[in-house]
Amino acid sequence: MNFPRIARFRTVDDLRSHCTAIAAPIPLDDVVLDAAEGSPLAAPIAIGGRRAGNRWCIHPMEGWDATADGLPTDTLLRRWRNFGLSGAKLIWGGEAVAVLPEGRANPNQLCAPALGRGGFGTLVATVREAHRARYGADDDFVVAIQLTHSGRFSKPTKAGWQPRIAYHHPLLDARHHVDPQDAGCVLSDDDVERLIDCYVAAARDAEAAGFDMVDLKACHGYLVHEFLSARRRPGRFGGDFAGRTRLLRTLVARVRAEAPSLAIGVRLSLFDSVPWHKVGDHGEPWPFADALPYDCGFGVDADDPTRIDLAEPIRLLEELRDAGVAAVNLSAGSPYTVPHVTRPAAFPPSDGYPPPEDPLVGVWRQIEAAARAKAAVPGLVMVGSGYTYLQEYVAHAAQAAVRTGMIDIVGLGRMVLSYPELPADALAGKTLTRNRICRTFSDCTTAPRNGLRSGCYPLDDFYKQLEPEASRLKSIKNA
Repeated sequence: MNFPRIARFRTVDDLRSHCTAIAAPIPLDDVVLDAAEGSPLAAPIAIGGRRAGNRWCIHPMEGWDATADGLPTDTLLRRWRNFGLSGAKLIWGGEAVAVLPEGRANPNQLCAPALGRGGFGTLVATVREAHRARYGADDDFVVAIQLTHSGRFSKPTKAGWQPRIAYHHPLLDARHHVDPQDAGCVLSDDDVERLIDCYVAAARDAEAAGFDMVDLKACHGYLVHEFLSARRRPGRFGGDFAGRTRLLRTLVARVRAEAPSLAIGVRLSLFDSVPWHKVGDHGEPWPFADALPYDCGFGVDADDPTRIDLAEPIRLLEELRDAGVAAVNLSAGSPYTVPHVTRPAAFPPSDGYPPPEDPLVGVWRQIEAAARAKAAVPGLVMVGSGYTYLQEYVAHAAQAAVRTGMIDIVGLGRMVLSYPELPADALAGKTLTRNRICRTFSDCTTAPRNGLRSGCYPLDDFYKQLEPEASRLKSIKNA
């Protein structure tokens, strides 16, 4: 299916009219104000005893360019310097760091035990030094680190997938080549208790290194997120709502107790969906009729798991707020199974499928769900996702969403790979540089899925000239 590209909309009114026609009423301000004009995006906000100087956030991303041991490389540190130059005052995690080697999503992901306090210190020093050099001070600059275990999507070595799962899933096992009779890949309760200790050890190192906040990742199909839907799992960490949320709640409590100077954040997939796959020249939901009522989703309707049900996610957000979580970063689904839901894009990654809907529908789905959560759970700072596809109009939407109270802070991920300074330019009232704006080609996903370094190959000159990776990526896409 063909959908109009964002670059074809010459005015805000043109885009607004199209959004209305497709029932995706994304909020859009006509004029983006600069900081001197009182831009809502320039307003400071308190986060767990810290003060972030504006309402822009850089999302955590999963690098494929650390050393084999899990330490930062020059390429990775270049990305962190760019985060510091961006002008955003909240760096939410910067990078996904595995808390132990078996939980790495790729063989070149950062790994907490290898990093130790020194490695964590290199990361935080790099981003802060860049921010101070550009903006003169960093007293209103909040820097977090994301801690994760990739669970079902663990690929710690070049030998391939080595899944560690919360429970056997009737659809995902078949899709991702997990033997449904293999009990060995399911973590035991004792395994979970040891894993909690690994998270706490990593958090203590991050605290000692000078991070302001730690993100306990519970999104995108990774392990902590999978536990939220573990109705089929017996024991303390499955079954009812209390059991399924116990791992996340225990992580929050333990980190608060043992790394008390850290603020705690949670990046959460607010809702799931059934997995999709490519069929011929289009995408379709994986057949799920035999799995009804669907008991393997979080934030979905059990009778129709393609529909959102926010009752449990809102209940969890209330409990996280009451447990002392300072902020949540709201995403959706999993890029492995429903990329059009998680990352609305014009072009699919190499292992994806063409968008089954106008990607603006996906943008609105996330904005609207986050606004519902924000209205239902006051007192918890919330960061919104899914804005990158708006391209030239990302600041128009971000400003409108913050101004109207739909969200507190707007996060950018892919966009800052090609255009790190977009937040700064928007706050300065500058017209965005068109040839640096992310067009959602998905190369930043296709490249690491095929073992190449992370980055924006189409628009960042550094990656355009990176050989032999650039040539290999072109061959993969042509194939």
